[in-house]
Amino acid sequence: MKRTIRRSTLRPADLPVFGWARGKHACVDLTEVSRLVGLRENGFVAGQAARKAESKKVDKHAKACAENQHLFVPFAFDTFGSLVPEAIQFLTRVQRVIHNNCSAPRGRDFVFGRLGFAIQKGVATQLVACLSFVLM
Repeated sequence: MKRTIRRSTLRPADLPVFGWARGKHACVDLTEVSRLVGLRENGFVAGQAARKAESKKVDKHAKACAENQHLFVPFAFDTFGSLVPEAIQFLTRVQRVIHNNCSAPRGRDFVFGRLGFAIQKGVATQLVACLSFVLM
């Protein structure tokens, strides 16, 4: 008798959040895009690149998350810090939970400090990549 092992087709979430809503876990997908993506095609619209990246991520991962009883939260932002509405809602909820459950101001700042550092690191990586291209 042959046994087959069913494996999840989900890749690990960038940020798993357990018990996020109605007892379901959330798979938060962090996506950083250059603000200038698609500039040649349609002209420049602030936040457009992040919204487009969010839409692609939802199309790619939301169904698989739902099939595994998880919620999918796209957290897309551009290199200048524009956030999609879903990311703003996520941060607002995280902030509310932290303020309700953490009495020390230092503890409150920890999560947002880490998030800010991650965004700055991503921006720096893209800038260094562009700089090396310009200098060649």
